[in-house]
Parts: sequence; C-alpha cells; structure tokens
Amino acid sequence: MNFSNIYTALCSLMILGAVSASAQKLPENYKLVWSDEFNVDGKPDSTKWKFEHGFVRNEELQWYQQDNAWCEKGLLIIEGRKENKPNPRFKAGSNDWRSKPETIQYTSSSINTSGKHSWQYGRFEMRGKIDIGEGLWPAWWTLGVQGEWPSNGEIDIMEYYRGKLLANIAMGTDQRYKAKWYTTIKPVSELGGKEWAKQFHVWRMDWNEKEIALYVDGILLNKVKMDKLHNRDDKGINPFKQPHYMLLNLAMGGENGGDPSNTAFPNRFEVDYVRVYQ
Repeated sequence: MNFSNIYTALCSLMILGAVSASAQKLPENYKLVWSDEFNVDGKPDSTKWKFEHGFVRNEELQWYQQDNAWCEKGLLIIEGRKENKPNPRFKAGSNDWRSKPETIQYTSSSINTSGKHSWQYGRFEMRGKIDIGEGLWPAWWTLGVQGEWPSNGEIDIMEYYRGKLLANIAMGTDQRYKAKWYTTIKPVSELGGKEWAKQFHVWRMDWNEKEIALYVDGILLNKVKMDKLHNRDDKGINPFKQPHYMLLNLAMGGENGGDPSNTAFPNRFEVDYVRVYQ
C-alpha cells in the first residue's frame, strides 16, 4: 500500500471539499466579477493596482514606495523594512509631520484600485497572512469614490494593530475629518496568538442593500444595518450606497499602530488572493 499516494488523494479531496463548500456558501446567483490571484511574478498588475507614495496618512512612520511590493510564487508580498534615507519632503522648522523629519526610518508599500476598479455591493474575500509584531499595522479596506473622508465612507475588512483585529465601518459627522465609527475588536490571543498568525486566514465582507457584515475564517466580527450608516450631517447621505475601491497596505506606528522600534525587520503582509463576487 502506497501511503504517500493515499495521503495525496486525501489532501486533494479536502481541498476540493473546501472549494466546494466555499462556492456553496455564495449568495444565490453571485459570480466572480474581479480577482487577483497574484500568480505572475514581478510587480503587482498595473491594470488593477496603483501605488501610494511617501508619507500619506495618520502620521504613520513608513514611507510608501514601489520597491516594497511584488508578486512571488503566487503571493503578493508587502514588505516593511527599517531603513535610513533622506526625506525628500524635509523642510527645516516645519510642523507638518510629513516634512518635519529629516530622515525616513521605515519603508513599506500601499496599493489600491482607485480609478481602476470599484464596486457597489457584493462579497469580497482576501486570503492573507499578517505579521503581528509590535508597531505593525496591516490592513485591507475600502473607501467610497465620491466625497471627502470620512463622508465618503470607510470599511476596514481586515485591520490589525496592538494585539487585536478590528472590523470597522466609518462615516462622516457634522465636523470635518471626524468620523462616526462602528467598531468590533477581536484580540488575536483569543484566536491563537502567534501560532494563529503563522497561518493564512480568510477575511470576508458581505455588503448588500440591507447590511454590511465582516468576517474572519467564517467568524462574524461586525454587522451593521445600512439604515444606520448615513453621514451625521445636514445632508445625511449614505456613503455605502456608492462604489468603493479597495486598498492593501502595511503601515507602522502613527496614531494607532504602536511602537515598532523593538520589532525585527523586514516583515511581511502576504496575500494569496483577493476576489469580488456580485
């Protein structure tokens, strides 16, 4: 008896069963409308993604650049590095957090589908593996195509920092740049801690005319009815009744990420696939 062949056959059956089960869970009449499997080595597909550059948001420590993201062996790699290089935006005496530091200490990448692909409603899935080192802030999220943040709407399908996963939905208020948040927090320690983080996991959003629901590995993290998601201002627009584009990034430090100074670098946010069903 060839136990190797039996083992291989069993593994194949398990994989087929998992794929079948996943397909059966799709809402009725849904089909795959967009995906990136990251199967072509090299830079991310420029017909699907574009890069952000420099210091971008949240007073984060990393400088976003193209060099830190590439596809390899069927995975998108977003690599955080500790580097020391001149800040091109440096201005002596500046109080702007982007131009105040003379040097860049960390680099990473952030890619998004803005201006290339956007979607209103559907099932969104991402299979990925995150590093849970101190000060790291990986995320997979969406923003509405129209309006100023946060009145354009934000959905954080996967966000991690300071030992916890977050599933967030944000909209505008009557104060500029101040958001109303619906947030659920799940400590990674409850999922298995460092051992859990060594594995790939599936994050999912189900978004339709009635609600937005966010999951990890089939575990419901957050669900909010659409009638609660209007902006809290005199217009009262619901920013989730418009197309959103998606972002993938690995941030560090900043307003929420924590202190990465004792974390080993380089480290990675790895993505197996991103898929959208409608």
